[in-house]
Amino acid sequence: MKLRCAVLDDFQGVALASADWGPLADRVDVRVLREHVTDRDALVAEVEDCEILVVMRERTPLDAGLLHRLPRLRLVVTSGMRNASIDLAAATALGITVCGTASASEPPAELTWALILGLARHVPAEAGAVREGGPWQSTVGADLSGRTLGLVGLGKIGGRVARVGLAFGMDVVAWSPNLTDERAAEHGVARAADKRELLERADFVSLHMVLSERTRNLVGEPELRAMRPSAYLVNTSRAGLVDGPALLRALREDWIAGAGLDVFATEPLPADDPLRTLPNVLALPHLGYVTRANYGRYFGQAVEDIEAFLAGAPVRTLG
Repeated sequence: MKLRCAVLDDFQGVALASADWGPLADRVDVRVLREHVTDRDALVAEVEDCEILVVMRERTPLDAGLLHRLPRLRLVVTSGMRNASIDLAAATALGITVCGTASASEPPAELTWALILGLARHVPAEAGAVREGGPWQSTVGADLSGRTLGLVGLGKIGGRVARVGLAFGMDVVAWSPNLTDERAAEHGVARAADKRELLERADFVSLHMVLSERTRNLVGEPELRAMRPSAYLVNTSRAGLVDGPALLRALREDWIAGAGLDVFATEPLPADDPLRTLPNVLALPHLGYVTRANYGRYFGQAVEDIEAFLAGAPVRTLG
């Protein structure tokens, strides 16, 4: 009998078209779930017959409790080589192999600039006014040239964001707990002495850190109050880097000018979440990694991972 594989959370319905699944056709039946399944009982009912799951980033957490309810499961493939929502220890204990794929740094860096530019020039409001016959020019945009871009994190993504900021003529300053003067100089940016200095100086603050217990709530009420009232916060990394209730208060009470957000504590974002309607928020549905090339990479290597597992020699294993 063929093995059964479910591809979860294929929101756009492109998983099967983004790669050649043909090499698996005689050994694996592949089906896709277009809708996100929040209810755990419903999810178990959907996939309990599967030996293989392919998951997109951290859309559906696979914790120990859920994994124990999937006794047939033998392989999980996640896009990217890091997925904090999968309990790797539980998977190992249950004999479940977890594999990843490559992921490019260009797409989230590009989307970061979409948010910065959208905020600076009030693109959603002005575009909406044109479409709806509203006022012609109702806002005054913020300049980028000569302003300060503050980067919390200067890794692969942060480094790319820095180069664009420099090309715009911005002063770029970066900080992270382990950032050195030498590393900052390699990117042509200044190193802030500490987090507070960066937040006080920057007109735009963009977050590019890995979420961990050390970095959770890295930006809380004290940090948001340290920012300028004219400054913007952009987060395309992980929602947990920012204290959510503090950010909501900062936006409502105008501690900062606004926020560009691509990541949220709960995804999809609940319909009644105030972040959907606050006028100083530019929110996107976690599109940082969602590009044709990246999806081709994710699903193409997912097929490779499954082939290697079936051959008894798993590749790109996690844990």
